Amino acid sequence: MKYNYIGNTGLRVSELCFGTMTFGGQNGGIWENIGKLQQQEVNAMLSAVVESGINFIDTANVYSFGQSEMLLGQGLVDLQIPRDEIVIATKVLAKMNDKPNSTGLSRYHIFNSVEASLKRLQLDYIDILYVHGVDPATSLEEIVRSLNDIVETGKVRYISICNWPAWMVAKAQAIAEYKGYHKFIGLQYYYSAVSRDIEHELVPMAQDHKLAIFPWSPLAGGFLTGKFTREGEDSGSRRANFDFPPINKDKAYDLVEEMGRIAKDHDVTIAQVALAWVRQQPGITSTIIGAKTLDQLHANIASTELELNPHDLTMIDDISPLPKQYPGWMVERQSLYRK
Repeated sequence: MKYNYIGNTGLRVSELCFGTMTFGGQNGGIWENIGKLQQQEVNAMLSAVVESGINFIDTANVYSFGQSEMLLGQGLVDLQIPRDEIVIATKVLAKMNDKPNSTGLSRYHIFNSVEASLKRLQLDYIDILYVHGVDPATSLEEIVRSLNDIVETGKVRYISICNWPAWMVAKAQAIAEYKGYHKFIGLQYYYSAVSRDIEHELVPMAQDHKLAIFPWSPLAGGFLTGKFTREGEDSGSRRANFDFPPINKDKAYDLVEEMGRIAKDHDVTIAQVALAWVRQQPGITSTIIGAKTLDQLHANIASTELELNPHDLTMIDDISPLPKQYPGWMVERQSLYRK
């Protein structure tokens, strides 16, 4: 297992991060479609994760409405995993109950959410706290100050962002710089070979600000596993029951076919090709993987042994080019005089 620095923090995390969205899922709805792993299965997963060298685990308060955090926390206790050998990340934003202040990024909710997450996780501190999305009702200045203050309490070590537009990330970093607050250290965004939107603005911005990138759903919600082809699909798979995140399926079918040829050449699975592609992209620090079974987990971990060659990467890029958007194509055109 390779370890990468998160930006310029000096903190190193494994090139794969274990996502726990499949933990819990007993209350119906989307969480049951994603996964229903309970404590015995969770402990087996965590044991395999630690043995593989993965030292980075991702959860969220909203995953199965707290069950994921509780199962993860109990698993860490059951397995007696040393606290200083694992990096734990969770999130704040989503609605946890019907009370009026149980959601968002207000100072009130950030502090309450962290306390609740720590109890569920049975931890004294969270290594990385993500804002899980945008809160249009709370000023960016309040959000940045509140996150700075929660870090100052010692209950959170670092802060990161999920699902914000690039301009908002840059503005938040500017506010933190001007005020002397703790800055964000990384970005967790949807990224796969079939959905490369972050390459337009977010990847260049992250590289300029020295922010780590942690891709979620690198298999496009299970579509890039080989279970979905033009000839049919696996009716028992997650995406068959929860069609998310949205993708261009015509392009995805073409990718699955090409990745199938590459997988055959390397004697690996299509999913391993898809994971290797994400891992080898510029700016990527740690790719978030999940699993419903130990076999899936071991196969995903084994993807780190695959190094796609330039021809493999070119064949994938030929099928999944990112359409040029304005002003990107104009910047490229007008910058030619400097080349």
